[in-house]
Amino acid sequence: MFNEVYDVIVVGAGHAGSEAAAAAANMGSKTLLVTMNLQNIAQMSCNPAMGGIAKGQIVREIDALGGYSGIVSDTSAIQFKMLNKSKGPAMWSPRVQSDRMRFAEDWRMLLEGTPNLDFYQEMVSGLLVEGGKVVGVRTSLGIQIKGKSVVLTNGTFLNGLIHIGDKNFGGGRAGERAATGITEQLVDLGFDSGRMKTGTPPRVDGRSLDFSKMSEQPGDENPEKFSYLETTRPLTKQRACHMTYTSLEVHDLLREGFDRSPMFNGRIKSLGPRYCPSIEDKINRFADKDRHQLFIEPEGWNTCEVYVNGFSTSLPEDVQFKALRSVVGFENVKFFRPGYAIEYDYFPPTQLKHTLETKIVEGLYFAGQINGTTGYEEAASQGLMAGINASLKVNEKDAFTLKRDEAYIGVLIDDLITKGTEEPYRMFTSRAEYRTLLRQDNADLRLTPKGFELGLASENRLRRMEEKHQAAKNFVSFFEKTSVKPEEINPILESKKSAKVSQSGKLFKVFARPNIDMADIRKVESVEGYIQDHNLDREIIEQAEIQVKYAGYIAKEKNNADKLTRLEYVKIPEGFDYSQIKSMSFEAREKLKNIQPTTVSQASRISGVSPNDISVLLVYMGR
Repeated sequence: MFNEVYDVIVVGAGHAGSEAAAAAANMGSKTLLVTMNLQNIAQMSCNPAMGGIAKGQIVREIDALGGYSGIVSDTSAIQFKMLNKSKGPAMWSPRVQSDRMRFAEDWRMLLEGTPNLDFYQEMVSGLLVEGGKVVGVRTSLGIQIKGKSVVLTNGTFLNGLIHIGDKNFGGGRAGERAATGITEQLVDLGFDSGRMKTGTPPRVDGRSLDFSKMSEQPGDENPEKFSYLETTRPLTKQRACHMTYTSLEVHDLLREGFDRSPMFNGRIKSLGPRYCPSIEDKINRFADKDRHQLFIEPEGWNTCEVYVNGFSTSLPEDVQFKALRSVVGFENVKFFRPGYAIEYDYFPPTQLKHTLETKIVEGLYFAGQINGTTGYEEAASQGLMAGINASLKVNEKDAFTLKRDEAYIGVLIDDLITKGTEEPYRMFTSRAEYRTLLRQDNADLRLTPKGFELGLASENRLRRMEEKHQAAKNFVSFFEKTSVKPEEINPILESKKSAKVSQSGKLFKVFARPNIDMADIRKVESVEGYIQDHNLDREIIEQAEIQVKYAGYIAKEKNNADKLTRLEYVKIPEGFDYSQIKSMSFEAREKLKNIQPTTVSQASRISGVSPNDISVLLVYMGR
């Protein structure tokens, strides 16, 4: 049945698996995507949304490299918001509400249109490993499929256990069975494994809600989009979300079920995501709060199904129902399905290289929740990187990695393999020390040339990026060279309560003032004339504004990054024996021995390794 040997076999077709399969196939590798149910490709298991704080930057980075998540997010969007617009551009984060069914359909159509990609529906129950190297997979029907590399993207399916109150049953997602066999084999091969937990809220019938009692949450008046390509368009119409609140009455009703809650009665022993807690966890941890926000999110353009964001729970279904009926606007709510928690196996990511290849089995890659992350975006970015590197490896090409000052994806992977995680990892802007460099607006400038070199980003994508870069650069140069007279600029400065000027000066200096924005400076005739004459679009105008107003911050951060990057080039020999460095702390020696960092810079980021330990290491290495 499977006579050929695949270059890359991807196990699982969630967000990580879909990006991995697309990347490997688009790079020319003969790829097979194996999943338990082909109807659920790129299923949005939790909320119907993409992007958000720091996550939006990741989606844009995936798109800039030539991945598909940004394109699908645009084509299936029902609402767009740029979050944190009141803060500096390093914090701006795009987010869309998605049509859940259209999202999965668009992903499937893109994958089916990808050359070099085959599909097979079956559960993979084991790996074929020979001499410490993966050579294929084995399915539950006993079929052996040979492959030069394997990417595991199992999501929450590895020995998944679903909890609703005092009931629990095996499953990887509501209505789908768990995957078995892989964890046990990996442990036998020498891998450490653990358990994690995540949860999801009830889905309800929007026809049973009274939205007039809630506050409407519309999308942006002038929505943008994720993909840098011209093939997608910003939304011209949007669906609104709504917001309501829990109350003390709701909290009291929820507490009545705490004795039957698997979170509190010991049935669930694993850790859940700290930054996305269940409703019972919130009212237990924040007992002083008399209400919590609930965001009511439509699941698509036409469906009446609604997602109750903020009400993730594993309480008994009768408790969920009774409590939700006490929420304003939910007095007559009807359930589509109750919320639930799910426990699943993961493998501490310190067992991986920066390429996401495992240290124990050659040619085997892990991506997504198997590495302890949470979120579609984090999973998709890992899938992209694993697919890229699996393809590069089988074609005997150099590996591809991203540094912490190059991408949020680089921060994510470095955090995972250097520090590990004992709770579901979620990306935040605060995790990126170079976030002024890693903005959502410049992901194409940072990464599209790399994507083009890999064969993922098209020539058209590269050309668009270069045109944008040059146009923005020319616009900034215009501000640096063009002067403005006091009589023209002072009325604008007065209206913004900014100090007037007494003589002509360069526009750049005026525009760089913190309280002067593009709308103000466009009132200068020469500025608006330049924009019209050069037909500048919003993206270019925004890019130029950021470069003018944040030039000092960007230059300072780039300088800091360059200084620290020098340690990235100090390589540590493979298999380095740390036990011989007696002047290094015992904890540092143990951590370095277990994680086996490849550079001194990576070693310096390991928890428990002090600056003094790094100094000792550099001296010992003759640096």
